[in-house]
Amino acid sequence: MVCSAAPLLLLATTLPLLGSPVAQASQPGQSQAGGESGSGQLLDQQNGAGESALVSVYVHLDFSDKTWPHEVSRTLTLPAASASSSPRPLLTGLRLTTECNVNHEGNFYCACLSGYQWNTSICLHYPPCQSPQNHQPCGCLVFSHPEPGYCQLLPPVPGTLSLNSQLQMPGDTLSLTLLLSQEATDLSWFLRHPGSPSPILLQPGTQVSVTSSHGQAALSVSNMSHHWAGEYMSCFEAQGFKWNLHEVVRVPLKATDVARLPDQLSISRATSPGFQLSCCIPSTNLAYTVTWSPGEGSKASSFNESGSQCFVLAVQHCPMTDTVYTCDLQSPGLAPLRVPISITIIQDGDITCPEDTSVLTWNVTKAGHVAQAPCPESKRGIVRRFCAADGVWGPVHSSCTDARLLALFTRAKLLQAGQGSPAEEVPQILAQLPGQAAEASSPSDLLTLLSTMKYLAKAVAKARIQLDRSALKNLLIATDKVLDMDTRSLWTLAQARKPWAGSTLLLAVETLACSLCPQDHPFTFSLPNVLLQSQLFGPTFPADYSISFPTRPPLQAQIPRHSLAPLVRNGTEISITSLVLQKLDHLLPSNYGQGLGDSLYATPGLVLVISIMAGDQAFSQGEVIMDFGNTDGSPHCVFWDHSLFQGRGGWSKEGCQAQAASGSPTARCLCQHLTAFSVLMSPHTVPEEPALALLTQVGLGASILALLVCLGVYRLVWRVVVRNKVSYFRHATLLNMVLCLLAADTCFLGAPFLPPGPRSPLCLAATFLCHFLYLATFFWMLAQALVLAHQLLFVFHQLPKHRVLPLMVLLGYLCPLGLAGVTLGLYLPQGQYLREGECWLDGKGGALYTFVGPVLAIVGVNGLVLAMAMLKLLRPSLSEGPPAEKRQALLGVIKALLILTPIFGLTWGLGLATLLEEVSVVPHYIFTILNTLQGVFILLFGCLMDKKVQEALRKRFCRAQAPSSTISLVSCWLQILSSPSESMSEGIPRPSSEDMGTARS
Repeated sequence: MVCSAAPLLLLATTLPLLGSPVAQASQPGQSQAGGESGSGQLLDQQNGAGESALVSVYVHLDFSDKTWPHEVSRTLTLPAASASSSPRPLLTGLRLTTECNVNHEGNFYCACLSGYQWNTSICLHYPPCQSPQNHQPCGCLVFSHPEPGYCQLLPPVPGTLSLNSQLQMPGDTLSLTLLLSQEATDLSWFLRHPGSPSPILLQPGTQVSVTSSHGQAALSVSNMSHHWAGEYMSCFEAQGFKWNLHEVVRVPLKATDVARLPDQLSISRATSPGFQLSCCIPSTNLAYTVTWSPGEGSKASSFNESGSQCFVLAVQHCPMTDTVYTCDLQSPGLAPLRVPISITIIQDGDITCPEDTSVLTWNVTKAGHVAQAPCPESKRGIVRRFCAADGVWGPVHSSCTDARLLALFTRAKLLQAGQGSPAEEVPQILAQLPGQAAEASSPSDLLTLLSTMKYLAKAVAKARIQLDRSALKNLLIATDKVLDMDTRSLWTLAQARKPWAGSTLLLAVETLACSLCPQDHPFTFSLPNVLLQSQLFGPTFPADYSISFPTRPPLQAQIPRHSLAPLVRNGTEISITSLVLQKLDHLLPSNYGQGLGDSLYATPGLVLVISIMAGDQAFSQGEVIMDFGNTDGSPHCVFWDHSLFQGRGGWSKEGCQAQAASGSPTARCLCQHLTAFSVLMSPHTVPEEPALALLTQVGLGASILALLVCLGVYRLVWRVVVRNKVSYFRHATLLNMVLCLLAADTCFLGAPFLPPGPRSPLCLAATFLCHFLYLATFFWMLAQALVLAHQLLFVFHQLPKHRVLPLMVLLGYLCPLGLAGVTLGLYLPQGQYLREGECWLDGKGGALYTFVGPVLAIVGVNGLVLAMAMLKLLRPSLSEGPPAEKRQALLGVIKALLILTPIFGLTWGLGLATLLEEVSVVPHYIFTILNTLQGVFILLFGCLMDKKVQEALRKRFCRAQAPSSTISLVSCWLQILSSPSESMSEGIPRPSSEDMGTARS
């Protein structure tokens, strides 16, 4: 209370009155400011004689000195009126309510005495005193002139505050419940930390939840720790007064709250006769005492430093053997908290690391142990160095972090959890970030600074608050300093601990940068590493939005007017913020999403962030055209997707595509959404060749035509060529290969006409069918090789059709179907099933390997079978030689496999080569030619090279000519093509429907 030379007293009197039913209180001319009853109040005219009434009378007393008589400070009881007295008001008691003092500036500090308070109407119009008595709301106000009013008598408390327990264990959930008997408004929750002069507002956050209903309100705090210990207050208005109900909550410390230095120690008795141990605890509302054990021959002490209390044990003599010292922290009513510290005594013959005083002092340490040293002054943490098993010191690892930066980090983290008002706290923390960024000297400082910015961004996004220019400038200055930090000494070491540190910075800055107040637009800011331009537009948007930045090369961006039309129609003001962060792309982790692979790309040295806010809502859908200037290599237009790689972020191509700028070699990008953009350049990537696409279509067309011809040939000669079981099995497998490859080529040829992407069911179905059918083609080829191997190994063993055909169907169809299904279920949820912009397996995410791998394995098995066949047929024994007809059939199988296996093996060997980033365009062309002409190869080497097929065709179409020369064979085929109707009417046997069905199965 501020005193003056002339203190004055405002008081109220309570008058029990006797006498006339019509009476008037004294001093009718005075007014009552802040009271419910005023001076000059008339008594109830219905009161009868002899009854008493209470009235309040305003009395102003001045005292010439700084004190007043002691008798006035208590309730006075005046003599009662005699019965013979005339009926008039009698003063029977006097009670003080308000005490005022005047300071040297002439302001009146008026405080309410116990049981009284300024009512809400007065409290809202005058400022409170700096130190309100007993922390009561409206207990003391400041007036600029004498106010004819006084504090009012408080009614009974209109509510009760209860909690589940005043002692909350770490990790528990605190529950506070307020039950109200009167209607209440402006309900707020506060927490006053131990030793803190002012309470902190509690709002919904990651740990705080607030609920309210009629007559009841509740506060819940999860995962309690010592940061949440203190006095909880529920403040509200009811019955014209402000009320403050409170409960004190205590939270014991846990082991991780105790800082030990060291937490382990190896020491030599010869070089170090004694040592010192310490354990430090943060400030708390619980009183702790410490007992060290063993404590004999040691000296214990304690000291306080900023925000913590440290207990020290100075051991005078080293123990003879390994010992565990215990720091026992005890608080009344709680179980002791025991913190162990292991001491290892170095014995003679032990391998040790020598003493090192080059930078810090490292004492002799036993091999396999970690030496520890304290951080420099104003730092928190510990410095560690491992002594290897061979007695060689390892690198130094420091967790030292600036104490002021740690305080900001804790403040920001608690702000996101629910402690404090983001509108007030965020600008205050941002104001200190530039200085902290300039003083950051360790990887721990950098990581703590980035985490602080992350928590601030989350608090701003959740509370939807807006920043003024000053706060945004502080953010951008701090960001510029962070981007300018030394990469080798800070960023590289920080990324070794948290590879996603750059992604954390990007997300925080792009969240905070778009939170500028509307009245602060337009806003332009430029620093070497940070450039920002923000504009506000009304409902009438004139034309396309365009922006340019003076980077090298110059960066330009444009948003067409039609993308902003939905926002313009709503009639809301929109703000567009464009932000360039230079050097950041080099600090982001090398994570590449679908369609980009795992190769390292070059970047232009910057990231462009574009955001649109319509009111307080972010608008993420919109078309943006960006020109990144001249780039080397093949550009990939990308954006940073924070949802990739388990939330750590990565580059993605989805929704972005590169466009060729007319008459310019610049990298121009078109994206269908707004976020952080950049360009990836890969000098070795093969650009899209129109000739490859044309060659693919022509080759697939030729393959489909050849397969159809193959089916026609089989329809003509089927009964002739399947006279023995070996021939039957061979041609049955070949027929199924033809059917599968024909369906696969047809599906693949039509896939480019389908809408690409994982959200297209047709594209997914086409990819799955192509995968399954192409695999089935090769599995039937494997079935053919296995039949050949069986006939060569078991010459006299007969193969019954009814057993072999089901096994061939299982191998030829169920195996590839299972592989295709597993691939779909495994890679589709990860976004790595479809190739970017195509309906085919992704070659970078691993899905394509589920096709190429089995194909190459089948080619390898076929190669082994062929080698075995060549040895068997070139060197047959007299007893194992097959019959002549069967031998001819086996030779037909061998010839077909001998040609098809190397061709298919070479094809998919080149297919693997095309997945490499460094490969030239030549393997792409060779692979396309061989892959698309597989149907032609099957027709030529699998069907037409068979002697039985040639004889059947020659008997049917070329009876008059012996195909003794190439000319006669060509003329024979010309006859076949020129007279198909005639040839179909001849008597060449055709395959029956039963045979065809059996072959397809």
